[in-house]
Amino acid sequence: MRSLATTFAAAAATVALVAAPAHAQLPDAAEFTRQVNAFVDGWHDDAAHTRPAYFDKIAPNGVYIGTDKTEVWTRDQFKAWARPYFDAKKAWAFTARKRNVYFSSDRRYVWFDEQLDTQMGICQASGVLRNTGKGFLIEHYQLSLAVPNALVDGFAKAIAEFDAKGNAPGKDKAR
Repeated sequence: MRSLATTFAAAAATVALVAAPAHAQLPDAAEFTRQVNAFVDGWHDDAAHTRPAYFDKIAPNGVYIGTDKTEVWTRDQFKAWARPYFDAKKAWAFTARKRNVYFSSDRRYVWFDEQLDTQMGICQASGVLRNTGKGFLIEHYQLSLAVPNALVDGFAKAIAEFDAKGNAPGKDKAR
């Protein structure tokens, strides 16, 4: 009969053997960054061509934050909001001007920031991806307008006036 210590040691050795190949096979930083860029560029391209795969790349509990202060959605809420645009085959087209990619040493998590050309002008965004081992899933994405600091006071005033008139934020048309 095996002792508890022997059983524990065998279990620990098995875990070490199973975990070791994952670290040994990690892609180098340049290759991993290329994979991340291809994934995010493909995700943006899915939206531009209204491919349903766009939403499959967002984790089930993933969050998408749009430019309007009311636009904080889970994947399924975002999909429901976007349905009319995808059904009409006219959604949004974002093209990265530049992107910075960062990741955990085990390559399980990626975070990035990007500057985008959009129909709203230049936007900025940030996101968090989870590496599932079979691909990436978007856990969090936040899009914002890139407002020059010299224009912020005017925008803040216009927003305050808009809100004071009782306008319902979030009821604007898709970008």
